[in-house]
Amino acid sequence: MILASNSIAEETNADRPQEILVFGSDFNLSGTPVTAAEGIVYDKQLELRPVSRTAELLEFVPGLIATQHSGEGKANQYFVRGFNLDHGTDFALRLDDMPINMPTHGHGQGYADINFIIPELVDRLTYRKGPYYADGGDFATAGSAGFRYAGSLEQGTMNLTLGENDYQRLFLGESFDVFAGQLTFAGAITQYGGPWQRDQNLDKRKAVVKYHEASPEREWSLTGMTYLNDWDATDQIPLRAVEKGSLSRWGNIDPTVGGDSRRNSLSFAWQENLGADDQWNFSAYLMDYTLDLFSNFTYFANDPVRGDQFQQADDRRVAGFETEYRRNLQTRIPTEITVGFQNRYDDIDVGLYQTEQREIYNTVRADNVEQSLNSLYASVQHQWTDRFRSVASVRADHYDFDVAANIAVNSGSGDDTLFSPKLNLVFSPMDGLETFLSAGQGFHSNDARGTVISIDPVTGDAIDSVDPLATARSYEAGFRTSLIPKTQLAVTAFTMRLSSELIYVGDAGNTEAVAPSKRKGFEINGLYSPTEWLLFDADVSYTKARLRGVGVDNRIGNAVERTASMGMIVDDLNNWSGGIRLRYLGEAPLTEARLPRSESTFLMNAQTTYQFTPNLSLTLELLNVLDSDDRDITYFYESQLPGEAAPVEDIHFHPVEPRSVRMSIQARF
Repeated sequence: MILASNSIAEETNADRPQEILVFGSDFNLSGTPVTAAEGIVYDKQLELRPVSRTAELLEFVPGLIATQHSGEGKANQYFVRGFNLDHGTDFALRLDDMPINMPTHGHGQGYADINFIIPELVDRLTYRKGPYYADGGDFATAGSAGFRYAGSLEQGTMNLTLGENDYQRLFLGESFDVFAGQLTFAGAITQYGGPWQRDQNLDKRKAVVKYHEASPEREWSLTGMTYLNDWDATDQIPLRAVEKGSLSRWGNIDPTVGGDSRRNSLSFAWQENLGADDQWNFSAYLMDYTLDLFSNFTYFANDPVRGDQFQQADDRRVAGFETEYRRNLQTRIPTEITVGFQNRYDDIDVGLYQTEQREIYNTVRADNVEQSLNSLYASVQHQWTDRFRSVASVRADHYDFDVAANIAVNSGSGDDTLFSPKLNLVFSPMDGLETFLSAGQGFHSNDARGTVISIDPVTGDAIDSVDPLATARSYEAGFRTSLIPKTQLAVTAFTMRLSSELIYVGDAGNTEAVAPSKRKGFEINGLYSPTEWLLFDADVSYTKARLRGVGVDNRIGNAVERTASMGMIVDDLNNWSGGIRLRYLGEAPLTEARLPRSESTFLMNAQTTYQFTPNLSLTLELLNVLDSDDRDITYFYESQLPGEAAPVEDIHFHPVEPRSVRMSIQARF
């Protein structure tokens, strides 16, 4: 489903979606998508939807839900298509062609923290479901999404937000004409205590400097970003303590957990139009990143004296580049060819330590990992008739890694190569209706440490290693239509098989590769715009997710079966704008057995803005309008509280934040 603003977008790559006008009368389908489950969301919709945290921008992706089980400084938990994605294990995220997911990460494979993104700078969000795209690489199995920063700000902007529970945020940004382009400076500071008994002490700072030039022949940019975040956390809590009244919903067992994260990057992007039929793109990036995360999910189950707190540390340097060439061939059958190459190198110091009140007293494991992923892809699109086209592509990925562990037998090196074919068929039987049939293979890499491991660093027991690259084979059929007046509708049915499922282990705070899995389900997304200033949208999804070859108890823990959302946006009605959002996260099995199950979560957020002058506006946000006491996320595992003789299996949950009000004043200059 494609959401858009009031202007028609420029041409994009032929295998990517283009804009469809929704705030207006033109509902004819446009663009060249290859599945019904892809689209673009533009800045107007991003601006008008109420969100309580940056990750909720991803909830524009139909069927995707973002939650949190700890402090607001770490990456969020994501759910889509029956995947508990943990922090990004099977969903690839990017910003301006720079990958966000981090392989072989201290807290979980594919860790994707988007807290560094500044929402005011985002001018579009592109999303795609499934592994059917030639340029979709590591982690792009359930899907992918890419944020794009604007080349410049139309005006200097200040946005000051104040809210309950000591929420304070300030954004400042301005662009200047320099040489033949624009130089943009922007930054944001957020401080937040939260509703918890222990003050969250969130201190988040981010800044961007970007130079951008554009002409009919070429467009290029150079962007520097920095991000710092420190926080104290309230992790998920045991249900038994809350039911006994010994612990508040806003309380904690270990008051010393939390963390800090740093991210600095420099990226370059170049697009050259070589003629009417040729285009060349090149991008490169450098990144320096650290995370120190202190958690305690089992309390005193492993150490009744010191407790079970642990530190996960990640310190890495990343370098990479991508290049792509696209050409339209002047042949009898209109043909477009695309070839591309991607390279990424990570130098990682990653560790796991036992701690007490954030002080290390034992090293579980400490590793240096060097790994690279080199990828080559090619696609061919044929426009066989006015109503039928195809996109066939193939991708080759080579994963190379070297692990130097503090436990010598867990050191090693290796590599793996994977070839992934993809095919998309698109048929339009009539104007206003397109049908899609897709098949393709994608993959996620596994943590390099797990590919060479020999013994468990805690118990010393022998342990099996995992395959470096896990395949995901998927098939999908769907359609999108604008035949209903003032409406766009997209319906998709899919099935997917993974050779190795990555699941989140609640009591370890990490992901673990387990048995193969299969999923099948459907999604329905719709837009309805009865007037030029009013837009309704809704989506529902259902997925059945199971492990393969493991017997009767074959559920996938935290694989949500049903999601739904509904929203309304009002755009500039007598100087008033705003939106309201309802979202539903359904039940899920918490283990491989049918029971226990998590409870469903229902939330409503609302926002309204009044434009006093073209340069001054006031926004009021009401988050969790109904003051729901649902759970943001739920796990099931053993833990031991002070005074308990032995570990107890129990539900552990993180509550949604209570109703709160935030007010923002925005000035342009």
